[in-house]
Amino acid sequence: MASHRFILAAFVLTLAACGTSRPDAPTASTPVAPASGAMVALPLDVHSHARPAEARVTHVSLDLDADFQAKVLRGTSTLTVARAPGAREIVLDVRDLTIQSVTDQQGRTLAFEVGASDPVLGAPLTVQLPTSDQVVVTYETSPAAAAVQWLAPSQTSSGKPFLFTQGQAILTRTWIPTQDSPGIRQTYEARITVPATFRAVMSAEGNGGEPEGMDGDRSRFAFALDRAIPPYLIALAIGDLEFRSLGPRTGVWAEPQVVDRAAAEFVEVEEMVDAAEDLYGPYRWGRYDLLVLPASFPFGGMENPLLTFATPTILAGDRSLVSLVAHELAHSWSGNLVTNAVWDDFWINEGFTSYFENRIMERVYGRPYADMLASLARTGLDADLAELPGPDTHLHLDLTGRDPDDGMTSIAYDKGALFLRATEETVGRERFDAWLRGYFDRHAFQPMTTEGLLADMDANLFRGDAALRARVNPEAWIYQAGVPASAPRVTSEAFARVETQAAAFAGGAAPSSLPTDAWSTHEWLHFLGSLPPTLPAERLAALDQAFRLSASGNSEIAFAWFRVAIRNHYEPALPAMERFLMTVGRRKFVAPLYADLAATDWGRPLAERIYRAARPGYHSVTTNTVDATLGVTAGG
Repeated sequence: MASHRFILAAFVLTLAACGTSRPDAPTASTPVAPASGAMVALPLDVHSHARPAEARVTHVSLDLDADFQAKVLRGTSTLTVARAPGAREIVLDVRDLTIQSVTDQQGRTLAFEVGASDPVLGAPLTVQLPTSDQVVVTYETSPAAAAVQWLAPSQTSSGKPFLFTQGQAILTRTWIPTQDSPGIRQTYEARITVPATFRAVMSAEGNGGEPEGMDGDRSRFAFALDRAIPPYLIALAIGDLEFRSLGPRTGVWAEPQVVDRAAAEFVEVEEMVDAAEDLYGPYRWGRYDLLVLPASFPFGGMENPLLTFATPTILAGDRSLVSLVAHELAHSWSGNLVTNAVWDDFWINEGFTSYFENRIMERVYGRPYADMLASLARTGLDADLAELPGPDTHLHLDLTGRDPDDGMTSIAYDKGALFLRATEETVGRERFDAWLRGYFDRHAFQPMTTEGLLADMDANLFRGDAALRARVNPEAWIYQAGVPASAPRVTSEAFARVETQAAAFAGGAAPSSLPTDAWSTHEWLHFLGSLPPTLPAERLAALDQAFRLSASGNSEIAFAWFRVAIRNHYEPALPAMERFLMTVGRRKFVAPLYADLAATDWGRPLAERIYRAARPGYHSVTTNTVDATLGVTAGG
């Protein structure tokens, strides 16, 4: 594995020793909280053109107009810059942006150059710095900007156009010229001009306020966030939106046709915030609201500060899929508060968050419920471990030359959480919780590396106890393939009962004889996952008829059932699967179904036909994955 190289500013304020690490691990400096604009050491980010040791963005001020007809955002991004002595230029990240001019804050022209473009990384925008600390970039996005999805009326519940952005991992550069690296935290403010009948909301304070100004048929909304965040968390949505309160500091935004259903689904969110605070310290972002997006949103959720973006596929009607909300809420500590400095360490965000999510679910719903979730996660992890190449099963990755989305697998999420669970079980929950709460406090609003994390564990968790450290053996978890043989495996009594019923059905029992009335979504998922690899069509038909699986309104159950149907070429379920693929854009569901179809002779033509029709409605995050699966080339 290639070691990180570290670039140091000429006036680094404070560096902490990283402590014990594996013999061949790169040494590092633990980032510390600097004064505003101060320069600290950062690892080299191979997914950014920025040179933050010379000059870095500390604040972004946007003034953008949303043109729904042309499908572009146009306006200015005013960047506040901190620089090292003698620095003469700043390098920004841009991709598919039309740069019209670059000036200082007085409007004086600054020399700039857009370098050669890489299909994944975009291009460097090099600007000659003025004597002042602000640079104003006037620009326009592309209608095909990867981070910005413009939805037609036919793609929304309201029948009106809609816009949302999705910056993670390195797509913010397609709508904002800035230094698009997770370690370069930035505060921001924005003025967004939209059609007068629409509302803009952002990952900032200002949601729900009246328009700042009106100009004919245009309204302007103002936002600000004074806590520095990684640029991938700057997020915008525009549409016909309404709000419902869930509690003193929680609420939900959605289109009018969806908002009441969403509010009914999320009634326990305030309780989740309380539980999270009780576990690991104060919630530091003020409000915690959710925005339920149209179906093309490619992820389950996105942890944008103050306003989690969520997929409508979690609106099951029975609150059975709200663990996703617990996950995004947990990101308010792990990810938003303490952030992976580079994408090779994505697991620092997602592993901690997945562990924290399970602890929230345990606190709110009880240990048996949390155990079901942990068991399902382990099943998915085991499946990925069997398929992924060894280096991609390390927690710390080497993503040089690759899209960082390649690291967004269950390894980061579920192996990372399993490592923390194993650590908790080894050191004891009381000691572990005290360490983790302190970790969030010590590194709040800072970037973090794997090496820095190990240093913190050495100093504050193991505290010189070499035997305890050896029993945890963090290097084996982080830098080696697979999971250690000692990894804990959570068992669920409820799942054991489900397995008995799956075996009974496989042995010929009638579906009506199965005691399923009180089953949760998770028990259904385990049942479907416990069925034999092949089943006769008449058995599948009996199961489908008894439980209406093809018509399920629960996206998780429908997805699991469709995979069973594809595996067995059960044709009666295929029309429902096609409707699912035409109306759901969540990559977690869409990509595996296309992959399953493409792996069969009969299914590949069907996958290609459906994808031709469905692809225009998917987000680029989803199409990038499915394009690779089906061999779709640019323009193909």
